[in-house]
Amino acid sequence: MRDDERSDASALRFLVGSALKAARSTARVTQQAAAKHIGFTSAKLSYMESGETAQSADHVAKLMRLYAAPAEDVEWVVSLAVRADHGVLSTRNDEVWPDWFKLYVGLEKLAQRQFEYANSFFPGQVQTLDYATAVVSNSLHIPAKDVAPTARARIDRQRVTDADEPLQISAVIEESVLDRPFGSPAVMLGQFEHVLDLMTRSNVDLRVIPTSAGNHDGLSTPFILLNFTDARGIAYIEYHTGALYLQERADVDLYALTADRLVARALSAEDTAAAVRSRITRLRNSE
Repeated sequence: MRDDERSDASALRFLVGSALKAARSTARVTQQAAAKHIGFTSAKLSYMESGETAQSADHVAKLMRLYAAPAEDVEWVVSLAVRADHGVLSTRNDEVWPDWFKLYVGLEKLAQRQFEYANSFFPGQVQTLDYATAVVSNSLHIPAKDVAPTARARIDRQRVTDADEPLQISAVIEESVLDRPFGSPAVMLGQFEHVLDLMTRSNVDLRVIPTSAGNHDGLSTPFILLNFTDARGIAYIEYHTGALYLQERADVDLYALTADRLVARALSAEDTAAAVRSRITRLRNSE
């Protein structure tokens, strides 16, 4: 998949706007002063920083220089603005995603690496279609008529087996994920076998954190870390009616540390595979 095919302008604008706002805050420049510098109103600059409007590369460069940002920061933020100006990629199945999640999908397409901590079900990037269908069924947020297209959309956005640029994914899941049935035993069996197959790939690192580990850093909430080639990372935390996108360095660093600590508490890749195989054996013996 080519870069121009992967670039979602709304996601890029979010990255650009977040970087501009962070640089302005660090430089202690008021929004009014920054807006005046490029001939904008404060309101227009606010839209620019939120990613709700287009950001010209010239304006971005002028602002980053006003903020005395390091040259390398100016370069990558301007490069993102240039890419965002080249058009929006309309993602397949857009109609079944809420607006706040469309932004995540765009960011996910741009990410080079992803870490996910999941405590309820397997990460979307490693789900089978049948398992994904069971996950989104009976949801307060998804009408029955949208279950099938929503599940298909989850599969369509998977990049772990992409031939050209596969997503590098590291995930830690709770042991309870292995024992929570979604769909029939056949669905779970297919999901387990799919995960074992993906775990043989060099770009997939899936670990189980055993229930016996007790209290640990991830118990408060599931989260995702997205890392980009051209931008700093983002932490993503989803809740019932929306999501948080955190890009402040202190916030991202905290979640990155949490991710490292979770991996340290989890089983090895070999022991995780053994745990999955034990569930396969249990399901087959119960047939």
